[in-house]
Amino acid sequence: MVKLFQKPFSYFSLVLLLLLLIGPTAHATHIVGGEMELQYKSGNTYTLTLNLYFDVINGNPDAEDLTLTAGIFDKATNRRMTDVVLQKVSRTPVQYTNPACTVSTLSTRKIVYSSDIILASTTFTNTAGYYAAVERCCRNQSISNIMSPLTAAQTFYLEFPAVVRNGQSFIDSTPRIFPPLGDYACRGELFYYDFGGQDADGDSLIYDMVTPLNGHSSTAFPAPQPQAAPYTTVNWTAGLSAQRQIPGTPTLGIDAHTGRLTVRPTQLGLFVFGVRCSEYRQGVKIGETRRDFQLYVLNCPQNTAPSLQLFTAGSTRAYTPGRDTLKIKPGTNHCVNLRYTDADPNSQLTVSAVPINFTSAANGPSFTTANSGTVRATGAPDTLTATLCFPECFDTKNKVYLLDLIVADNGCSLPKRDTVRLAFKAEPLPNTPAVLTSSFPAASATSTAPILVQVPLGSTYKATLTGIDADKNALVLSAQGQGFDLASMGMTFTAQNGNGRADGTFEWQATCDAAQVLEKLIVVFQLQETAACEKLAYSRTVQFEVVPVTDSLRFLPPNVITPNGDGLNDVFTLPELPADFCDVRFAGIKIFSRWGNEVYHSPERTFHWAGIGASGVYYYLITYTDGRKYKGTLTVLP
Repeated sequence: MVKLFQKPFSYFSLVLLLLLLIGPTAHATHIVGGEMELQYKSGNTYTLTLNLYFDVINGNPDAEDLTLTAGIFDKATNRRMTDVVLQKVSRTPVQYTNPACTVSTLSTRKIVYSSDIILASTTFTNTAGYYAAVERCCRNQSISNIMSPLTAAQTFYLEFPAVVRNGQSFIDSTPRIFPPLGDYACRGELFYYDFGGQDADGDSLIYDMVTPLNGHSSTAFPAPQPQAAPYTTVNWTAGLSAQRQIPGTPTLGIDAHTGRLTVRPTQLGLFVFGVRCSEYRQGVKIGETRRDFQLYVLNCPQNTAPSLQLFTAGSTRAYTPGRDTLKIKPGTNHCVNLRYTDADPNSQLTVSAVPINFTSAANGPSFTTANSGTVRATGAPDTLTATLCFPECFDTKNKVYLLDLIVADNGCSLPKRDTVRLAFKAEPLPNTPAVLTSSFPAASATSTAPILVQVPLGSTYKATLTGIDADKNALVLSAQGQGFDLASMGMTFTAQNGNGRADGTFEWQATCDAAQVLEKLIVVFQLQETAACEKLAYSRTVQFEVVPVTDSLRFLPPNVITPNGDGLNDVFTLPELPADFCDVRFAGIKIFSRWGNEVYHSPERTFHWAGIGASGVYYYLITYTDGRKYKGTLTVLP
């Protein structure tokens, strides 16, 4: 890991630089192109990476460096912040779109150099941002569109923002451009290339064509210490420029928003080109990365484009794009038939469906038959067929959707295609809402609170639910406790689900355990239409409470006793005391004389008091463990 801080250029550094300059160097024409990227890891740590594309055919293997040095500079002042040594970490071949199209004169290797660095929040604060550069010579001597390609070099260039903005940490990972392919182009044929990037922070990316940077390296000093900007650019041959880098009709261009390159080259040769990907956050540019690459243009064997026809159900006339619109209605055939062929022998064809103005989810149109095969080969037909079907529930919501049906061959360097753009409108099957009824108390028409069901301690509560669907769609009844499992609270729910009807039974025995675990026992009962186009759900939310067996506020204790031994009202007792309720229990009774002296007490709810031998008025106090108190008077008669 390299910690970034400014360091003076010492005598030792000067000696070391001289030794490097006079030491052995690899003189070679090997650079196809490349780009840099900076990815955030954590804290102040980032990974700086250089992807270098190496010409395997023409490049000197000795020119494959073990390390390369990147210089990091302040964009506003060009002040050198630090140098970073990038280590070679991998080397892999650049693949062709179609490996069968490989030619012996074109082979590219991707070499990755990388190092972790620390961008200190106290150092990298300039609002103008910073840039990183690596300089290396040389490009391919056979390049057709620049002057003196044998001595042309490349400066790999990357811009990134300060790591602090408005006093707050500002994290940014620069774009990663789509990996290039090793494809070549055919003269006179349309060539396309995806250079679109991905940004980990979701920043907006804009693409344009730029002249490749040359810089300060040379055949004498192929890998110097990177210098500050400005960097010289390559010199185009006559008639070419940043906006016309490869002769063609059209010339090489890039879609500003997708990064898709297109060209129909008109000349043979090897052509270098440059692309810039600018990064914007909330409309403000915060960085850029550049990629140089090469395109080899060859004379290719003649390849006839395949052809595709589409037929709607029951029609013998081919669908005409721009004139016809397919209307898919409930109860009608939801499929279209495709016929595709190619005049070339042994042509391998594949049909695909690409949505244009909608997103195709898992329930989108799909092929119900094989959608690829070979034509005009021994034992093979001249024409292939495929069937594409739309689900019954597909709904365009009264809009016209567009679907490109594309047939592609296996031609080189890239497949040739034919496209039929299908315009269609689809209506789903109608769906009558299901009805859910239950034996729970009726909910208030205006309240959103759960239905309240109070169940006396120890008793069993039972409720039934019924779902009915007029369309006979499959129905499923379920019950889910909010924050608890039904079984853990002594609750059970069973359901008999089916098409058009579902029945459910809920039972619960109210216990102290249930009352003590959660303050609220809320259960959501749901009826789901599982096979309908609109998978509607209907629910009942019920809150269950455990309550005492009797109402503790309504007991009426006696207020007179006659302890004369006749068996009638001889003692003061309270058999109808409020019942104990889980942790809420009878704590005791105390009886006082009219002067406040305690004459009796008992912790037992089955107490009996026969007086103390003296008639008069007495006062009692009954307490429970939850703090409740009941007071009253008692008269003792002779």
